[in-house]
Amino acid sequence: MKVENFVASWLEDNEKDLVDVRRDIHAHPELSWQELRTTELIAESLNGSGLKPRVMSSGTGLWCDVGTGSGPVVMVRADIDALPIRDEKDLPYSSCVSGVSHACGHDVHTAIVLGVGMALAAFDERHSLPGTVRLVFQPAEEVMPGGALDLIREGVLDSVTAATAVHCDPALEVGRVGIRSGPITAATDYIEVRLQGPGGHTSRPQNTVDLVYALAQVVTGLPAALSRTVDPRAAACLVWGQIEAGSVPNAIPRSGLLRGTLRLLDEELWKQAPAMVERLVSQIVAPFGATATIEHRQDVPPVLNSVSATEALRRATVTAIGEDAVAPTGQSLGGEDFAWYLQRVPGALARLGTRSPGGPIYDLHQGRFDVDERAIGLGVRLLATTAVDLVSAAGEAEAGE
Repeated sequence: MKVENFVASWLEDNEKDLVDVRRDIHAHPELSWQELRTTELIAESLNGSGLKPRVMSSGTGLWCDVGTGSGPVVMVRADIDALPIRDEKDLPYSSCVSGVSHACGHDVHTAIVLGVGMALAAFDERHSLPGTVRLVFQPAEEVMPGGALDLIREGVLDSVTAATAVHCDPALEVGRVGIRSGPITAATDYIEVRLQGPGGHTSRPQNTVDLVYALAQVVTGLPAALSRTVDPRAAACLVWGQIEAGSVPNAIPRSGLLRGTLRLLDEELWKQAPAMVERLVSQIVAPFGATATIEHRQDVPPVLNSVSATEALRRATVTAIGEDAVAPTGQSLGGEDFAWYLQRVPGALARLGTRSPGGPIYDLHQGRFDVDERAIGLGVRLLATTAVDLVSAAGEAEAGE
């Protein structure tokens, strides 16, 4: 029996349970590295399907293999953490935790990958998988550099030949899947610039370092310099989110601070970015005599979808959902630590439509964000079919060697 048909049949009896799981997680969100209840809920569900999950050493997050444990291994990943954002919805499953909500759809991702595991475990009992599907429930995606690196250190990619995942996309209607080969998200870096000078009186700026003025030159000058230093096709985007300097209007402060994010679509340029930013900041502040200290933290590389995994997602979308479900999708300047897995194995991330047809768009990281829950069953069908496709393709490749 074809896996897409089996999963569709399995969902007829189990989709409501997955929706209930999603609502439970949505009502009880947990911040990064605090996902203890969520981890326990997932583990109980997997154990109930006869699977043997492994909890991370941190106590949050887990992974689990479905299949015989032999043959190719394909990873299917979900992230499980919530955001420090107040839930503004008034629904039975709204957040019970003050100031915390699943405003990015990780509850949906979790329910989908849980459904993939349970459906494929049932399929394996009757028909036998052609390899192993590794379910990964990752903590701490919303903090950088993210929980992916911890999972990698604990061996989650051992023997893995490919990886796949979905992310909720409120701009796409439910039933649509955004697919793109190559970079689909951006590299995201944290940048902190501290300027120092001797300070002084605002009546005599010529006798000291006018630190606020120098700081303002960095605020406007660094984005401008990057726009003329970097190939425009790399889409370098530097945006400041925090600026601090001084405490009174008639004194020039001795220090000032800028914090922001730099986003890039080009991986090679991302590798060069720290040295480039340091050089440009030094050049900008040099005429004013300020001393610059720069912290440049490279949080995540871009997600680079491989051709083979992207095609597997495309085939699965057509097979499991329908030919009209495939939607072209652009590159996003958002960061996603799924990229760390794809630095080591080929794979692909798809955007899963979650907006009700004709409904409003509440963007990710907004307090009113919610989804059309039909996306859960569609996500299960998509990722289960993709995983088996990738496992089969890897097995055929091994057999041909």
